Amino acid sequence: MTQPRLPFHDGHSIPQFGFGLWQVPEEGAPGAVAAAAAAGYRLFDGAAIYGNEAGMGQGLRDSGVPRDDLFVTTKVWNTAQGFDSTLRAAEASLERLGLDHVDLLLIHWPCPRKALFVETWRALIRLRDEGRVTSIGVSNFNAAQIDRLTEETGVTPVLNQVEINPRNPQPDLQARMTARGIVTQSWTPLGNGLSFDAAPVRAAAARTGLTPAGVILRWHVQRGLSVIPRSTDPGRIAANVAVLDGPDLTGAEMAAITALGTGERCGPHPDDFE
Repeated sequence: MTQPRLPFHDGHSIPQFGFGLWQVPEEGAPGAVAAAAAAGYRLFDGAAIYGNEAGMGQGLRDSGVPRDDLFVTTKVWNTAQGFDSTLRAAEASLERLGLDHVDLLLIHWPCPRKALFVETWRALIRLRDEGRVTSIGVSNFNAAQIDRLTEETGVTPVLNQVEINPRNPQPDLQARMTARGIVTQSWTPLGNGLSFDAAPVRAAAARTGLTPAGVILRWHVQRGLSVIPRSTDPGRIAANVAVLDGPDLTGAEMAAITALGTGERCGPHPDDFE
């Protein structure tokens, strides 16, 4: 299996296809992570709020994959925003993971009414400079918020993780991120399965032999997005990453799936979520 990597503007890079830990129970995380590593995943996306960092770390150790071959992401939760509290939160995440550093640390949500994301960003810069974090980014930010981080600190996030799926394709936001040299990463990439029966997805599945989930994951990959699907079933875990070696969708198929967009979200709107 070919595992492509997407370059960061800080000189590092990220595997394009990863394993998401959202809603994976703590007790199931070690087995799920180890199964994903055995299937070829090297990017593992967690967060403090998921409540499974200890299990995630155990799974990484159980996998037998050398640490240098793994890419580990975690996130600072909303209640930890602020300079000093972010430093403490990051250290707590590292302790739970059992790691001396993570490859990517994200601000989980901007929480605009808290007005703390710039100070939180300054803490991430400190952690990066101290070697506790290799690269730093954000999640659920809009372009104006990212521009504020750059203007006030001189440091631009390497990645923005946002909800992207056929009902919420966000091509304009991806274009804005690309213009800033920022990798866009998709969370809830399958959109809770709500587009599996859509005619363009079914037609592409019939032509390629992919499942509807495989078609949608292929759509993400061909858009140049980093994508982090989640499953606790070993068969689905393996099938998801296998789309990297699957057939390409045509330009017409890609456009038809993007045209399914209604702006409907599976998660909250970042402007409102605190």
